[in-house]
Amino acid sequence: MVEETPWQQALRYANRANPYPFYEELRKTPVARQPDGTYVVSTYREIVALLHDPRVSSDPRKCPVPAGAQAEGSGESVAEPIREVLTEPNIITCDPPEHDRDRRMMMPHFVGPPQAPHLISGLEPEIRRIVDGLLDNMKGKTRIDAVDDFAYPLPVTVICKVLGVPLEDERRFHHWIETALDALDFGPEAASEEIRSRQAGGRQAVQEFGQFAADLLDRYAQQPGPGMLSALVNEDGPEGRMPKGVLASNALLLIFAGHETTVNLIAHSVLTLLRHPDALEKLSRRPELIVPAVEELLRFESSVQFWHTRSALEDIDIAGITIPKGAPIFLAYGSANRDPERFTDPDDLDLERRDNQHLGFSQGIHFCFGAPLARLEVQIAVGEFVRRVQNPRLVEDPPPYRHNQIFRGPRHVLVDIDGIRD
Repeated sequence: MVEETPWQQALRYANRANPYPFYEELRKTPVARQPDGTYVVSTYREIVALLHDPRVSSDPRKCPVPAGAQAEGSGESVAEPIREVLTEPNIITCDPPEHDRDRRMMMPHFVGPPQAPHLISGLEPEIRRIVDGLLDNMKGKTRIDAVDDFAYPLPVTVICKVLGVPLEDERRFHHWIETALDALDFGPEAASEEIRSRQAGGRQAVQEFGQFAADLLDRYAQQPGPGMLSALVNEDGPEGRMPKGVLASNALLLIFAGHETTVNLIAHSVLTLLRHPDALEKLSRRPELIVPAVEELLRFESSVQFWHTRSALEDIDIAGITIPKGAPIFLAYGSANRDPERFTDPDDLDLERRDNQHLGFSQGIHFCFGAPLARLEVQIAVGEFVRRVQNPRLVEDPPPYRHNQIFRGPRHVLVDIDGIRD
């Protein structure tokens, strides 16, 4: 039996709850070629360099071999069944000038400035109302699920409001997203019958999700309504309108990314604080620390563990290794955020950490589009959880994790509580 690389071990489901020992081993070789031809970059300095390197493409159409583990005896990437459905690019899977134009058209409708400088901050009362309602619903309970009862409902409600997606459709698109994510596996288990059998379901889920987005956009083209998607469909700016297929692909991205990563961040924040009672007590005593605390929680448990669509447009020499032209590149954010060459005592949770330029939202031109909204949601959610939930205690540690390796997060976080303060 061939010995698995640290990266392959980190991707095994059995290690989902704690991939960090494998990341530590991986960082001994900052740029490591994997058996499938992928180059995994695991150290902070090298990842930042590549994030700002124009020789690195984010467009999978430019990669001769799609990134992803190869099933044994097969030439097909495990990501291919979904990739073939999402044929149109979105802002995280295209390069300049296409990327710059599309992002420029979208940003005013989502992050605000300069056209709408108070767009995100104006959502604070609504976010607080939702958080208060979720916590009020916990009154009388002695056990809660911090995922189902708290971390999930908030961001999905907010993103539906921002985008103009009917909240009553949440159950349908939640199923499609879960099914699609469960069909992706980049590790040694990708060749298993279980994962292979999920791929047809993943393909169908993405097709149905895509049709849902296209139908919604068509309705807004006929009758404009509230939210970002309607604004984009009816945009008549100096650069014209975004092509329908590209707009549909970006709509899928916004619906998905607008809540999925925030769910994981809130869930991991609760989990991490309950594992570190001293930090929980400090935040309870000093609520003004919530802003740096959320940045530290972003570093400590990255919602996006790695990204997989990048490739080398030409040979790149880095860390004593040459990444050849055309090679897929995985950037391991979760590892970089625990790199001791960049962060002092990286495995320690320090709510007052200074110089905390983590990669929780990436860097460069693909810096997370929704970072301002995510930060606001998590600051309010975690701050109010700490303030109002009495004596929270983990029921199971580690909790069960979801299958997906990129968007790593707990499936459930059961917490026993003594009550909810007003």
